[in-house]
Amino acid sequence: AAPLVLVVDDYQDAREMYAEYLKASGFRVEEARTGIEAVAKAQLVKPDCILMDLSLPGIDGWEATRQLKADPNTRDIPVVAITGHASELASRDAASSGWASFVLKPALPDAVVAEVRKALR
Repeated sequence: AAPLVLVVDDYQDAREMYAEYLKASGFRVEEARTGIEAVAKAQLVKPDCILMDLSLPGIDGWEATRQLKADPNTRDIPVVAITGHASELASRDAASSGWASFVLKPALPDAVVAEVRKALR
């Protein structure tokens, strides 16, 4: 079966764009709108990779990733962070976040797919 990617973004347009492009690139896709929903869905569907926006309502992408990495059932799922705020990455300890990689918005769908493929290797 094709790899399953969980796309997490509170902006519907962005979430749908990445989801459609990933599907067109041969991936299966699940979606989540919030950090809480992302953690719950990851535990339920066990995706092969997670594309995680960092600016989310409720718990943000930083905290959602921390929770995923603390859980033995989800800790090995690679997380590709996506953010529109380069300063957010610079101001926090990105190295200890547990991400496989990150993408800066606005990101071309090709760049997102390339980072997901790299994370799955």
